[in-house]
Amino acid sequence: MNLFISRPMRFLPLAYLLACTACQAQTVSYNTLWIPDTLRGPDFNLVMKDTFSQIIPSGNQTITAGINGKFWGPTLIMYKGETVHFNIKNQLNDSTTLHWHGFHLPAVMDGGPHQIIPPGTTWKPYWTVTNKAATYWYHPHLHEMTEAQITKGLGGLIIVRDDEESALPLPRTYGVDDIPLVLTDRDFNSANQFVEVPYGDSMMVNGTLRAQHTAPAQVLRFRILNGAIERSYNIGFSDNRTFYVIGSDGGLLNAPVALTRYLLHAGERVEILVNFSGQSGQTVDMKAFNSTLSNFIAGGESFPGGPFANYLGKKDFTMVHFKIGAATAQPVTAIPTTLANNVLLNAADAVLTRKLTISDSAGVTNPPILGPNAFIINHKLFDFNYNNYTVPLGNTEIWEITSTSVFGHPFHIHDVEFNILSVNGAAPTAAQAGWKDVVFVPGRTNGQNSVVKFIAKFEDYADTLHPFMYHCHISLHEDEGMMGQFIVKNTSTATSEPGTAGANFQLFPNPAADRLYLRFDDPELQAYYVRICDAAGRTLLMLPQPDLHEGIDVSKFKPGVYFLECRDSQSKRALSKRFVIGTSR
Repeated sequence: MNLFISRPMRFLPLAYLLACTACQAQTVSYNTLWIPDTLRGPDFNLVMKDTFSQIIPSGNQTITAGINGKFWGPTLIMYKGETVHFNIKNQLNDSTTLHWHGFHLPAVMDGGPHQIIPPGTTWKPYWTVTNKAATYWYHPHLHEMTEAQITKGLGGLIIVRDDEESALPLPRTYGVDDIPLVLTDRDFNSANQFVEVPYGDSMMVNGTLRAQHTAPAQVLRFRILNGAIERSYNIGFSDNRTFYVIGSDGGLLNAPVALTRYLLHAGERVEILVNFSGQSGQTVDMKAFNSTLSNFIAGGESFPGGPFANYLGKKDFTMVHFKIGAATAQPVTAIPTTLANNVLLNAADAVLTRKLTISDSAGVTNPPILGPNAFIINHKLFDFNYNNYTVPLGNTEIWEITSTSVFGHPFHIHDVEFNILSVNGAAPTAAQAGWKDVVFVPGRTNGQNSVVKFIAKFEDYADTLHPFMYHCHISLHEDEGMMGQFIVKNTSTATSEPGTAGANFQLFPNPAADRLYLRFDDPELQAYYVRICDAAGRTLLMLPQPDLHEGIDVSKFKPGVYFLECRDSQSKRALSKRFVIGTSR
């Protein structure tokens, strides 16, 4: 059982601990697992806002943040090959970003730390979906604020479908036999409010404490995201049953892999099949078998005090309690033997091996840290204005990560899905041998550095202005500066560096009413980025690489004076012009 213990109660007298032990023998009070709503593309409207949620069944509501709701966000469903368009309105009190984790898309649409959405602003990214069918997710990525905003509940799942996956005999009725599970943990104070810490005392699944779900007696598909701030989860079932891994971060495996445990790190996703056929009326728990984890894997520590102390540390605990009910009318009852036909990247095609290091750094004080060490990549903290690498467009590269850190880190890269080549000289396990965007880099062991190699191809989306990120996906480490960035550059053509004055353009009609049009003096140019601000300088609208043939919708703007800043596609230099809504000048 997961006992709910609020943070002020972490250091308890023996009498209280004995009372808690006695409580564990009593009947557990479960809560019904919440299944997020779905939105189907290609057009999506998302509103990010501060709100309140009754997460703990009694007492105060918890101050949270949600996307189109009170906590978390809808599951977005899209199809490979379609162009998806987003209207993202930031109604939070703070600036934020929204990153499309795992997606291959232009850097200017990526939602990393550089695509900041101020309060009251609408951001309109779009891209053509080229990713394989898999489970992805979206979450805030504001530098030094990622942990805080994820703790409040911002994020959501994305399901991509394609023809290959659709032809397979797999469960795919969302919420019935195809069930999303977002694993995380939170710490609450005595007023039922979140405490921003790396580890929580209370397990949550889909925002539900002590989650219970009634599942049909048939083959079920679980789409599992580790959405925790730091903790890893060693997934298994209370009866030690076999389950079948069918997909990793970026797509299906070639064939199901039978396992009884799967260690899922922060930011990773895994899809599994579990056969409940013929088990109606029975119960089983999905558990985290974290008592067996190393002290240097997140969640395997057991600190007696301090900022990393938590009730769930180095323990086995229930994540979801399943009651098995009747099968559906047309159940899936068999595990397929084959899935995809992945053609992985060939190490012989790599044009270079890019070497990175992960290390501990004693004495880092800017930004302030919780523990005695900060963790850093390439011996430096993240610098917002420094590009660590320039990757030539079209490169196939091996990234070799050597860690001298004693702690293990889930390493995530934006822009590309990759294939793991080796972990400490060994080939990846069968369950890790597909498409990935997060790889766990183990800590230094027995005096030996850890070395992980993966291969990726950077085949498009060159952009010398907006970078892509790579970082540890433990949000605390990322916020503290365990992150770097790279640009993808087309080295075959000359490009101008950004400056202070851009290509000239005209705005019309001015004054405008419903739509505003932009025309460059040079008809060969296009808009790279357009921002509209009011007279006080507040950003209202952010349009990355907009199609301006039908103009910009300004029908909801109040009458008054505004400014449009445009960067052209060639020089990417910014130029601003004044325009008016209504008749006033």
